Amino acid sequence: MPDLDFKAIESQILKLWEKEKVYSFNPKSKKKIFSIDTPPPTVSGKMHVGHSFSYSQQDFIARFKRMSGFEVFYPFGTDDNGLPTERLIEKTKNVKSKSMSRADFISLCLKTLKEITPDFVQDWKNLGISCDYNLAYSTIDKNSQKISQQSFIDLYKKGRIYREKFPTIYCPECQTPVAQAELEDKQKSAFFTTLKFKVQNQDLPIATTRPELLGACVAVFVNPEDKRYKNFIGKKAIVPLFNHEVPIIADNSAQIEKGTGVLMICSYGDKYDVEAIKRHKLTPRIILNKEGKLTISPFQNIPIKSARNKILETLKNNNLIIEQKTIEHSVNVHDKCGTEIEFIPLEAWFIKILDKKLQLIAQGKKIKWHPEHMFKRYENWIQGLEWDWSISRDRHFGIPIPVWICEKCNEILIPKESDLPIDPIQIKKDCPKCKSPAQAETKVLDTWATSSLTPQLGSSLVNNKIKIPYSLRPQSHDIIRTWGFYTIAKSLLHENQIPWKEIAISGFVTLGGEKMSKSKGNVISPQTIMDNYGSDALRYWASTSKLGEDLDYQEKDIITGKKFINKILNATKFVFMNLQYQKTQPKLIETDRLFLSHLNNIIKSTTESFEEYNYSKAKLDADSFFWKSFADNYLEIIKNRVYQGTEEEKASAFYTLYHSLLTILKLYAPLTPFITEHLYQEYLKQYEKISSIHISPWPVQIKIKTQKSDQESWISLIETLSKIRQAKSEAKKSMNSPIILSLPKETLKSLSPCIADLKAVTASQKINEGEFKVEFAQK
Repeated sequence: MPDLDFKAIESQILKLWEKEKVYSFNPKSKKKIFSIDTPPPTVSGKMHVGHSFSYSQQDFIARFKRMSGFEVFYPFGTDDNGLPTERLIEKTKNVKSKSMSRADFISLCLKTLKEITPDFVQDWKNLGISCDYNLAYSTIDKNSQKISQQSFIDLYKKGRIYREKFPTIYCPECQTPVAQAELEDKQKSAFFTTLKFKVQNQDLPIATTRPELLGACVAVFVNPEDKRYKNFIGKKAIVPLFNHEVPIIADNSAQIEKGTGVLMICSYGDKYDVEAIKRHKLTPRIILNKEGKLTISPFQNIPIKSARNKILETLKNNNLIIEQKTIEHSVNVHDKCGTEIEFIPLEAWFIKILDKKLQLIAQGKKIKWHPEHMFKRYENWIQGLEWDWSISRDRHFGIPIPVWICEKCNEILIPKESDLPIDPIQIKKDCPKCKSPAQAETKVLDTWATSSLTPQLGSSLVNNKIKIPYSLRPQSHDIIRTWGFYTIAKSLLHENQIPWKEIAISGFVTLGGEKMSKSKGNVISPQTIMDNYGSDALRYWASTSKLGEDLDYQEKDIITGKKFINKILNATKFVFMNLQYQKTQPKLIETDRLFLSHLNNIIKSTTESFEEYNYSKAKLDADSFFWKSFADNYLEIIKNRVYQGTEEEKASAFYTLYHSLLTILKLYAPLTPFITEHLYQEYLKQYEKISSIHISPWPVQIKIKTQKSDQESWISLIETLSKIRQAKSEAKKSMNSPIILSLPKETLKSLSPCIADLKAVTASQKINEGEFKVEFAQK
C-alpha cells in the first residue's frame, strides 16, 4: 500500500478549516467562553522545535475545549517589539541600529517584519495550531503601542513608576539596560588572581576575577573577626597599578574563609558592590562607559574583556601578582545574547514592585498551576527579587516612553490618552511650569512592559468583550520569571485581579539531554520533521510528554507517530470497506456490548485526563484502546460476523464499529487534527452532518445496558484470546489453524455469551470444559 500523501492532505485540510471558519471566535455565541492568553512567539524567521512542542500542547487543550462545547477565544499574536527583532534585522540586513537614525531603522524593521511575518505565521498554521488568525496582534502595532503607553501613564499617575539615576543592570553587547528577569546564570572559567595591595608598605593580598575594575576600587572590606587584618581597619590601602588610596572598612560581608578573606569593592562589579557602596555612602569611581569600554588611562577605549587581559599582563610585568589559578564560577549573562552584564549608573525608568512581593505571591496562589509544583518557581523568583522592574531601554525599535522632561525644573510631562500612541521625539513641548523647552524622552519601553499586557491586547481585538481573568495561560517553564510574573504584576497593579484562572506549564525539548540552542549546533528543525513525517507525527510526539516535563528528541518517537497515522488510516478503510451505516442502535451481540462498555470507560478516563490538562495520559489511554482493544482484538473478533453473520449479527457489528471508530477519531482529534479531519471528511461527515470533526461534540458514553462484571468479562475474553494466540505461535501454527479448546468452568461460564465469536476468531471446532488447553485438530 503506498504511503499517505500527508502534505497534500494537510494543505487540503488547512483550506477547509479556513473556508469553514472552523476556529473563528463568535462574540455573540451563547456558549460559555474559554479564553486563552498565549504568549506570542518572537518573530525570529522560523518556528523552532520548542515552539512546536509547547504550542502543540496548548492546542491539545484548545481543541478539547472547543469540542466540549466552549466558545474558545484563542487569538494569535507575534512578539516583534524590541531587542530580538533589532538583532534579527541587523543580522539579515547587515546593518547596525546605532549607526542609523531612529526613523530609518524603525522603517527598515517594519518593512522587514511585513516581509517575513506571513511565512512565520504559516509555520503555526502548518502545525495545526487552532488559533483564530483573523484575531491577531503584534506587540509593535499601533493598538499595542496605545495600550502599552496607557499602562505607563496609568502606573505613573498611581505613583508606581519613577525615574532615577542608579547603577542599572546593563548589557554592553546590546548596549541597553536589562531587567533582573532577563538574566541567566552561566558557568564560565576565569582567572582567580591574588594581587598585592599595599598598607603602610605591607602587602595586603586580595583575590579577584575582575582585575579590570581595579581603577574603580573605592574600598576594601575585612571581616571584623578576622585576626589577620584587624590592625588594618580604619587605615588606607593603595590599589595596585592605579595607586589611589581607598579606606579599609570592617564589614561582615568579607568572608574569612573565601579567597584571602579581603574583599575589593568596586563601582560596580556586581549587585553586592552596589549595595555595599550605598550602605557605606562611598563615592563611586565610574570607569566603564555604555559601549562596554574602559575610560581610565592608560586603558581607555579598550573593551572590558580585552582590558582584563591587558591589565593582567601589566600586573604580571610589575610583579603585582602573588598567585593565579583558573576557576569555574557562575556569572550573570543577558539571556538574549549571552554577554556578561555590568552595572552602569544610568537615568532609567522603574516600576515599583519590591513593596508588592507578598501580594504578588498571594496572587500566584489564587491561580491553579499545572503542574502544581511550578508555583514554587514563581514564588522563589519573587522572594529573590532585589530590584524594582527596570522598564526603559536605550534602543531604536520599541514603544516610545510617552513623556517629555523639563531639564530646568525637572517637570515630567505626559500626553493626553486621546493622543496615544505617540512618539515624543516627533513633537515639541514647553514646560507648563517654567515655560522652558521640554526634552522628549528618547528611551523606549522594555519588551516585557508590553508583553505583560497580552490579556488586554487580546481582549482589545473583540472590543474588550473578554474579561480578565482569562481561563488559561499556557507557557513554558523558562518564562515563569518573565512572562508569567510580569503579567501577574501588571494585572495586580492595574486591575487588582489575577490575569488567568489557570496556568499550564510546558517543558523544553532537549537533544541528548541538553537544551537545544543554535550556539551548540544541536537544533532540530520542526519544518524538516513536518516535511518528512507530517505535522500529526510531530504533534503525536509532543503529546507523549507531561506538562512541565522536558522531552528528549528522538527520531524513533516521530516514526512511531507516523506509524499511528498509517494504522488509523488502514483501520478506518477496513471498517468502511464493508460497513452498512446503522442510524439507530440495534439489538447488540454480547461481544459488542462488552466492547462498547469498555469504550465507555475509555471515554470517561480520557475526558477526565483532558479536563486536568493531562493530555499525555489521555493519549496513553486512547493508544491502549485503539492499538490493543480495537485494532489487535475487536477487528479480528468480528471479522467473521461482518462477512458471514446473520443480518442481526452484522447490524450489531456495524453499529459498534461505526461508533467506536467515530469515538476513537474524536479522542485523537485534539492531538492529531489532520488525519482525524481527513478520515472524518472521507467517511463520517455524510452521516454526522457537521462541517468539521473539530467542532463536533466531544464523545459521551454510549447508552447501553451495563453490568458490574463487564470489564472483567472483556478482560477475560482478551486474555483467553491472547493465550490461544501464544499457544499457536509457540507451536509454529498459523492463527487460522483449527483447534479444540478447553477452558476452566468459570472462564467458560463468563464467556458463554461470547462463545460464538471466540470460536470464530480462534478457529475452534469445539470448546470443552477443563484446564486451559489448545489441541490442534487433525486435517
